[in-house]
Amino acid sequence: MRIVSGIQPTGNLHLGNYLGAIRNWVRMQDELEEGAECLFFLADLHAISMPHEPAALHRATLEMVAALVACGIDPDRSILFNQAQVPAHAELQWLLNGTARMGWLNRMTQFKDKSGKNREGASAALFTYPVLQAADVLLYQTTHVPVGEDQKQHLELARDIAQKFNNDFASEEAPVFTLPDPITPPEAARIMSLREGSKKMSKSDPSDMARINLTDDSETIVKKIKKAKTDPEPLPSDSNGLVGRPEALNLVSIYGALSGETVDAVLARFGGQGFGVFKPALADLMVESIAPITARFRDLLEDREALDAILAKGAARARERAVPTLDAAYRALGLVRG
Repeated sequence: MRIVSGIQPTGNLHLGNYLGAIRNWVRMQDELEEGAECLFFLADLHAISMPHEPAALHRATLEMVAALVACGIDPDRSILFNQAQVPAHAELQWLLNGTARMGWLNRMTQFKDKSGKNREGASAALFTYPVLQAADVLLYQTTHVPVGEDQKQHLELARDIAQKFNNDFASEEAPVFTLPDPITPPEAARIMSLREGSKKMSKSDPSDMARINLTDDSETIVKKIKKAKTDPEPLPSDSNGLVGRPEALNLVSIYGALSGETVDAVLARFGGQGFGVFKPALADLMVESIAPITARFRDLLEDREALDAILAKGAARARERAVPTLDAAYRALGLVRG
C-alpha cells in the first residue's frame, strides 16, 4: 500500500487547514500497516499555474513544511518533499500529455472555477494541471489517494490516463501504471469564518478576526473566540436545533473536531447554555490543542537549515522511488534516453 497526497503551499496557515486536511495526513501516517508508505508533497509546481510572487511562494513552501512537521508529520516515517526538487513530476506530465485528451480536460470543473470569465487569459498550466496531478500519483505506483469531493474528478482523470496509456503502450501482464483507488478520509471538519458562518475560514479574508492562525498566541485565540459572531439563543440539545444558525453550528463543530466528539455529543453537554459559557470552554480547548503546534511551528521557522534538510531528504527518497516508473514510461513510448 502506498498513499500519495499533495497540498499547495499557502502562507498564513489557519485552523481550517489543520482540521480540514493536515490532521488527516497525520492520522494516515500513524495508522499505516507495516510495509506501507505515505508520500506527502508540497505542490509548488501547481502553485505557478496562477499568478504568484516568487519570494512569497518560497516563503510559503518553508512555512508549510514547518506546519506539517509541527502538526505531527514525521519526516522519518513519511516521505515529505516539494515537487520542484523531483523533476520526474514535470517529466511524466509531459509524457502523459500525449495520452490525455482535450475533451477530458475541458470537462474539469476546477479550471472553469479558477479561470473565471477570462478563460482565454488563463495560463496553459492552469488548463493542464490535472495532468500534472495525474503524474503526481502515477509516478509512484500509488495504490491509494485521499480525496474530497472537489478532487474526485481529478483522480478519475488520472485513472483514465493510466488506463489509456497502459492499453496503448503496455501489455495487460506488464502495465506501466497502477490505477490508484480513492480513500475517503474521516469526514474533515468544515471550518467556517468566525465572522460569517456561511463562508469557509480563509487566509484571504480581509479580517484577521475571521480565522485562527497557527501563529496566534493564546491571548489572541481567546480574544478571537470571545468576539466570534454568534446569535442570542442558547445552544440546543441536539443538532437539529442548529439548522439556520450557521455561526453556532461552526463553533460547535470546531469544538467537536478538537475534542473528537460529534456535534450531538457536544450539545448533550452544553445544550441549554449560552455562549457566555460555551465560548470560554471552546477557547480553553483550542489553546490546549493549538498552543503546542504553534510553539513547534515557530521554532521550526527559525531553523531554515532544518527545513531545507527535511525537504532535501524527502526529495531524495521520492526521486529514488520515481525512477523505475519514469524509465518504464519512456521505454513504453519508444523514447531513447542516454
